[in-house]
Amino acid sequence: MDLLTEFKTYLVTEKGASANTVASYMRDITQYVHYLGEDDRQVLDATRERIETYRKELLRKGKSAATVTRALASLKCLYRWLQQKGRCAENPAKGVKAEKVERKLPQILSNQEVELLLEQPRCVDDKGFRDHAMLEVLYATGIRVSELISLNLDDVNLTSGYLVCVGKKKSRIIPLYPGAIKALSDYLKNIRPHLVVPGERALFVNMNGVRMSRQGFWKLVKYYQEKAGIQTEITPHTLRHSFAAHLLQNGADLRSIQEMMGHADISSTQIYTKLINQHLMDVYQKAHPRA
Repeated sequence: MDLLTEFKTYLVTEKGASANTVASYMRDITQYVHYLGEDDRQVLDATRERIETYRKELLRKGKSAATVTRALASLKCLYRWLQQKGRCAENPAKGVKAEKVERKLPQILSNQEVELLLEQPRCVDDKGFRDHAMLEVLYATGIRVSELISLNLDDVNLTSGYLVCVGKKKSRIIPLYPGAIKALSDYLKNIRPHLVVPGERALFVNMNGVRMSRQGFWKLVKYYQEKAGIQTEITPHTLRHSFAAHLLQNGADLRSIQEMMGHADISSTQIYTKLINQHLMDVYQKAHPRA
C-alpha cells in the first residue's frame, strides 16, 4: 500500500473525516507529492525549508492565501500522522506560517429573497413537494447541506416540531417552524412512500428512490435561484448564513444561534454580528439625507 493510499485510509477510518474533507486533503497531498517528484522517500525526508519553499512556490503560481493555508493544514496533518507511525522523526510542516486570510463576511439573502426562493418549487408533483420540503427545512434549521442530505426518517419528530441533526462532533435538536412542519408532513405522507426503494432510511430521496446527493441538491438550488431571478450569489451555505443573520436581526442571542448552528467556537457565530453591523451601516449610508 503506497503512502497516499495509507493516508487516505487513516483519514476515513481513524480520523472519521467526511467525504468532502478527505477529497480536499487528498487533492492537496497529491499536488505536494507531485511537486516532490512522486517519490515517497522525498516526502519522508522533507525539511521545514523544503516545505517553506513549496509554500512560496504556491504563492508564485498565483494561489490564494486561503488555498495556501489549507494546503499547509493538509501537510501538517500528513506529517503528524507519519510522526505517530514512527516514519518521521519530526513534523517539518510545524512552524511554517500560513498566509493571513482575510475573513470575508458571508453573503446572505434578504427576507424577501428567501420568501421568493421558497415559493419556487410548485407543489403539483412529486419533485415539487420534495424540493419545497427540503428548502423549508434548510432555512428553518440552518443546518449544513451535508447534514440535510444525511438526515434519516427517525431524525424527525413532527408531533413535537423538531429534528435531530448529527453534526461533526455531536447531535443537536433544532425546532421547526409551522411552514416547514407542513411541507415536511406533506412530503412524508404523500410523496416519499411511493418514491423510496425498500430499506432506504434517508429522509430525502431522489427520483430513483435513494438518498439525495449533495451535488443533486445543489443543482436544485441553482435552478430555483435562476427561476426566481435572484441576483445575489448563492452558495451551499447561503440559506444557513441567512438563517443565522435573520435570527440575530430579530433578537435571538448568540449562544442559542451557536447551539443551533453546531458551531464549536462562539467566534464562528460572532461573524454574523459583524454582518448585521455592516448591513446597518450600508442602510444608513444609503438612506440618511446627510450621509
